[in-house]
Amino acid sequence: RCLIKDFEKRPSVTHLLEHPFIKQVHGKDMSLRKQLAELIQEQQQLGSTARTRHERIHTRRPYHVDGADKYCLDDDLVNLEVLDEDTIIHQLQKRYADLQIYTYVGDILIALNPFQNLSIYSPQFSKLYHGVKRSSNPPHIFASADAAYQSMVTFSKDQCIIISGESGAGKTESAHLIVQHLTFLGKANNRALREKILQVNPLVEAFGNACTAINDNSSRFGKYLEMMFTPTGAVMGAKISEYLLEKSRVIKQAVGEKNFHIFYYIYAGLYHQKKLSEYRLPDKKPPRYIDNETGRVMHDIVTKDSYGRQFEAIQHCFRIIGFTDEEVYSVYRILTGILNTGNIEFAAISSQHQTDKSEVPNPEALDNAAALLSIGSEELQEALTSHCVVTRGETIIRTNTVDKAADVRDAMSKALYGRLFSWIVNRINTLLQPDKNICNSENGMNVGILDIFGFENFARNSFEQLCINIANEQIQFYFNQHIFALEQMEYQSEGIDATTVEYEDNRPLLDMFLQKPMGLLSLLDEESRFPQATDLTLVDKFEGNLRCKYFWRPKGVELSFGIQHYAGKVLYDASAFLEKNRDTLPADVVVVLRTSENKLLQQLFSSPLTKTGNLAQARARVTAASRSLPPQLSAGRIKVDTMEVMRHPEETTNMKRQTMASYFRYSLMDLLSKMVVGQPHFIRCIKPNDDREALTFSHERVLLQLRYTGILETVKIRQKGYSHRILFEEFVKRYYYLAFKAHETPLGSRENCLAILEKSKLDNWILGKTKVFLKYYHIEQLNLFLREVIGRVVVMQAYIKGWLGARRYKKVKEKRENSAVTIQAAWRGYEARRKYKEIRNRRTDAAIHIQA
Repeated sequence: RCLIKDFEKRPSVTHLLEHPFIKQVHGKDMSLRKQLAELIQEQQQLGSTARTRHERIHTRRPYHVDGADKYCLDDDLVNLEVLDEDTIIHQLQKRYADLQIYTYVGDILIALNPFQNLSIYSPQFSKLYHGVKRSSNPPHIFASADAAYQSMVTFSKDQCIIISGESGAGKTESAHLIVQHLTFLGKANNRALREKILQVNPLVEAFGNACTAINDNSSRFGKYLEMMFTPTGAVMGAKISEYLLEKSRVIKQAVGEKNFHIFYYIYAGLYHQKKLSEYRLPDKKPPRYIDNETGRVMHDIVTKDSYGRQFEAIQHCFRIIGFTDEEVYSVYRILTGILNTGNIEFAAISSQHQTDKSEVPNPEALDNAAALLSIGSEELQEALTSHCVVTRGETIIRTNTVDKAADVRDAMSKALYGRLFSWIVNRINTLLQPDKNICNSENGMNVGILDIFGFENFARNSFEQLCINIANEQIQFYFNQHIFALEQMEYQSEGIDATTVEYEDNRPLLDMFLQKPMGLLSLLDEESRFPQATDLTLVDKFEGNLRCKYFWRPKGVELSFGIQHYAGKVLYDASAFLEKNRDTLPADVVVVLRTSENKLLQQLFSSPLTKTGNLAQARARVTAASRSLPPQLSAGRIKVDTMEVMRHPEETTNMKRQTMASYFRYSLMDLLSKMVVGQPHFIRCIKPNDDREALTFSHERVLLQLRYTGILETVKIRQKGYSHRILFEEFVKRYYYLAFKAHETPLGSRENCLAILEKSKLDNWILGKTKVFLKYYHIEQLNLFLREVIGRVVVMQAYIKGWLGARRYKKVKEKRENSAVTIQAAWRGYEARRKYKEIRNRRTDAAIHIQA
């Protein structure tokens, strides 16, 4: 028990002293010591010395890792002599056939999706990729995570890992592996925290991922996970930011696609727990929101083991992260409430005054939804089938047509799901925020991991695909800026002669989307403000104003337009664009939902939204303000306290004018502001084929992805260019140990930089006017030299401390010996005097006796 490595589980000293074995040892220590010495001697003679570091890891895959293996030149495309598309494709294909799915381009990692489970992510592999020279092992995603971690600890600077690629290329899985390796590297003493961080991704993905035509686990939202570390590199917390959840999927999915995973998981879980009736769910015909054209949904829910297992996994995630049972129960009620809301049907009724009135002919679904959401069914029906209009100070109640009522029902379902998802993310952030008692989070550093929906081009592309592809354009622009534009600007300003690499700049295309007032998103917002506008007038407006080579309108198809993206041409179907952009939720519905007895539901609709369309984390104040209620509620039998919302610092100024496009624009700005802070590390995920088949390499598909991600140009710039550009002062401050004495403080001058570089025996570097220009591999070499020097310093310190300790011990020992002699002398004198006194007294007594 004393040898348990996890000291949280190791017993305390007082506990150990009570152990029967320890109690029996007393008085036998010499014999036990002798036995132990004999045992150690026997073991040494047998030669069973443990080989840990250089032990070969045996895996079933041909992924050879050996401590003594040398770095293979094929591991890095920069080492290729001939640089053209065919050579790069040939290298990638050859490596993929050997299941070497990772390849470097300098400091950038290319990851081909293997479409199978590889046994190269075990804790043994995590140990291999821990603070070692990159060339010691084959390329691996753990090496990229380690590079980010080591850079953060060495330079005390935030890092950012950007994972990009098209849908189905393996971005989500890559993000999982990076989180796994970073939690391993930043091993804090707090094991519970590490467990919580590892459970974040599965939980958020259950609510935010879905099955699409090209990917069974497609991210339908953008995710930026920040892992927070102490200055010494121990993980102390995490924060997740979510962007642009595809809420429209809740109410409708394209052919061959599914709703968000959580609906199927919860249905299967409740079915196996025999709780469907408690949550008002049918066991024969599935609810409309998850029903599809195959008619096999219910069969899959009942028979598929995976759904039931996933439900248990989600329950486990909630428990580990720290959600209370009451919160989880509320989440389940809201989710099942959404499914029941989708089953509410409307029928037209005609009276002598009105012909466009609607009603709910079958109240069962309405009652079920109202019961699960803890609101009155009459109030819910009123909110769905009518709306209030205030004109000249008078409130008029207008009825909704069947179509309008169905739209309100669907808008309510989308809002419920979107706000619930935001609340779960906010709750996770609260539960995973750093403990203020352990470390001040302001002193800490972050590693951000961006996992955003990949580029999409389906048979039918709608508003969601447009937003996804614009976000990918922005990520590609950031990559181009960092790899090409900034690097070449530095060369010019520092007076360095470096070959200019041509690359495809997508700046004009981004301007076409984002500029004001004539960009595509601005035109969409403008058209959304006109009540009479239609999707056809919107496309006409685009055609009239977007006069550039990236936009075209196909002949013969009215409601469509095409965009020439960096990743190819995409044709968009503009039907329902305006409706999706407006994303309006009637005030009547909000007021009814605020009357819910479910505390969580009240909270969801009383907190304001931020500029990115997410739920703000600030709590709202509750005040009685019945005047804001529609007359049918305030005059009715229920008394309601509505919530007058405090203005949140991030809240938008005019909520009515907020559209999906404006949320999207702010989301992009927010995302970029987070990314720009850190030093970026790029992982380019590539899909080897469209059929999700292992070991199948489609030459054309991979070539297309390499072209539009600019890998060929990246290889050239990494081969010829200098990826690290460090100011003289910073360079000297960082590496002066290599050429100067520890107590010296050399100036950040050109000469001192030169002295350090020459002492390090590096080649191919250049000194500019104010900066040292280094190749991507120089930094690693310098860091290893620095580690060696610091290692030597530590050894010297250890010896000095040992010598000082020995000297101190010797002095104390002498002092003790002298003290002992003094005590002994005093004691002997005292004893002699006592004995003399005794003898004298005895003699006196004897003399008196004789005399008597």
